[in-house]
Amino acid sequence: MNAPALPLRRPAFVFGCIGTLSLAVMAIAILSLGAGAVPIPAHQVLRALLGLEPGTQAELVVKTLRLPRVLLGLVTGAGLGMAGATLQGLMRNPLADPGLVGVSSGAALAAAFVVVLGSALIVPGSWLASAALPLAAFAGAAATTALVYAASRRDGRSSVTLMLLSGIAINALALAGIGLLLFMGSDAQVRQFTFWTLGSLASATWPGVVVTGCIVMLALMLLLRSAGPLDALALGEAQAQHLGVDTSRLNRNSIVLIALSVGATTALTGTLGFIGLIAPHVARRLVGPSHALLLPASALSGAGLVMLADSAARTWAAPAELPVGVLTALLGAPFFIMLLRRRGPH
Repeated sequence: MNAPALPLRRPAFVFGCIGTLSLAVMAIAILSLGAGAVPIPAHQVLRALLGLEPGTQAELVVKTLRLPRVLLGLVTGAGLGMAGATLQGLMRNPLADPGLVGVSSGAALAAAFVVVLGSALIVPGSWLASAALPLAAFAGAAATTALVYAASRRDGRSSVTLMLLSGIAINALALAGIGLLLFMGSDAQVRQFTFWTLGSLASATWPGVVVTGCIVMLALMLLLRSAGPLDALALGEAQAQHLGVDTSRLNRNSIVLIALSVGATTALTGTLGFIGLIAPHVARRLVGPSHALLLPASALSGAGLVMLADSAARTWAAPAELPVGVLTALLGAPFFIMLLRRRGPH
């Protein structure tokens, strides 16, 4: 039996919101390509992208320096936004976020292990050396997602209180492990990891963007297939099973795909907190609760938020650059407190 979809808002309004979000993301991308220590007007950015500014400084800055960074921001925001929406649907509460519940910390712990001990365990120049960080981040994210999901359940239901407390415990444990690894590491490794944890898109390269983009797009396409089962799960696990949803399979597949998205993006950008919390709430206000529309809308919202944060990071202290993760935390922490005051943990 097919899982029922949650009630939709008027189709014209919903598709208008999706179209507006898409146009807004494209506009933000163009503005982001022009933002930085060397500002470039939007019309000149478009001309550079179309190849109408050959050999000019504008073309060099836009295509070589900023385009990979903007695309990485788009991919990262889309992955974190849809991962957050899926995690909220899986745990059936809107306070779930990959950063808050320890998923990002687990990825960071695994990344710290590679940074500090990888040179002793992995042959330099081998294929494993280049893939070690993304693979480790994915494994750490998957392990912590599964652990938080298991710890937050009581009597067949997911508890917000247990989820948040489990996330606090896992974050503390991960930070302790990271501290121990950094104590063992060299000064260069400590600096490398500290900068990485602050969150930045500065490490964007074309190979990294292509690989991360392929991984995240695969995860997003597979997550979209779980929209109907996630709608049924909103009615309760027992009701979803009566409607023919294999909840064990849904949980397992969703955890793997969430970890894949978070791990792949975290490996390149470091920790960008609260994007997975804010983006689904923005999308839910626009398109309603049906996951068939909520998931792509969350991806678009997340992409726009990350690109806006990166643009602000490159311009507010130019020619210096603020860490993007610091800006997302400054925006997300008050947002989370507001949600807690409205809902209260149950």
